[in-house]
Amino acid sequence: MVRDTLAAARAELTKIVTLRAVWFGTGAIVALHVLVLAQNVAADTAAVHAITPDGMIERFPGDVRPAREALVEYLAAASFQMDLFLPLVAAVAAGQEFRAGQLGTSLLAVPRCGRLVCAKTLATGGFLLALAVAVAAISTAFMYVTVKDWDPGLPVSAAALAAQGRFVAHAVLSGLTTYAITMITRSTLAGILVTVGLAALTMTQVLASIAPALDALVPLSAGRNLILSPGDGITLSAGPGHAMAVLITWATVTTTVAALALTRRDAR
Repeated sequence: MVRDTLAAARAELTKIVTLRAVWFGTGAIVALHVLVLAQNVAADTAAVHAITPDGMIERFPGDVRPAREALVEYLAAASFQMDLFLPLVAAVAAGQEFRAGQLGTSLLAVPRCGRLVCAKTLATGGFLLALAVAVAAISTAFMYVTVKDWDPGLPVSAAALAAQGRFVAHAVLSGLTTYAITMITRSTLAGILVTVGLAALTMTQVLASIAPALDALVPLSAGRNLILSPGDGITLSAGPGHAMAVLITWATVTTTVAALALTRRDAR
């Protein structure tokens, strides 16, 4: 059973990596990430060069903080900003099943819907993991360029790796949630719209201002709570443990519903 599931997952991963739309989206995300970070290199390097003897940095006017803490958080935030876009790749990958009429063929190859959804989840999770690690590696490389004359080991310190690990966890879990939502709605556009709508709840701070407990249940808010630290205008609605539980619940519930939605073998 496990062997069959892994074989199906390899087949699903092959389908994902051969989709032009997926590679176009992946390339756009990587290019955007590099462009944004490249624009900040000069200012960030200047801020590092101006670190005081007692280890304080002023990245923004009037914002003086311990340098190591601030730079590690900036590293995590640099990766986290791409979490607005990573789930869209998952939506495109899921939507191609219905647009190209591949789902019926997949169900013929793997008649058990539970096993098929499990294989798709493993394949999508693996692709998202690779993409998130690539984003984190790019952030780390730019951070090294910024701090190499002050503390070249900071980008790969325990604190930095832990922060990047939290980013990767959120990227994979939120991406799987979007993938499952797209499978449920059978539409790339619907999957994207739901993801954007949930993100808007976090970015507009609508729920955070009136019901922080509800805000903590939104995937992007959970990512913020998991990855970032309070301060500098950042208000968290829950702790990292609560945030991880929320992300796992979203991914688990939506994937289960997607499996139930594929109970008919004539799915199109």
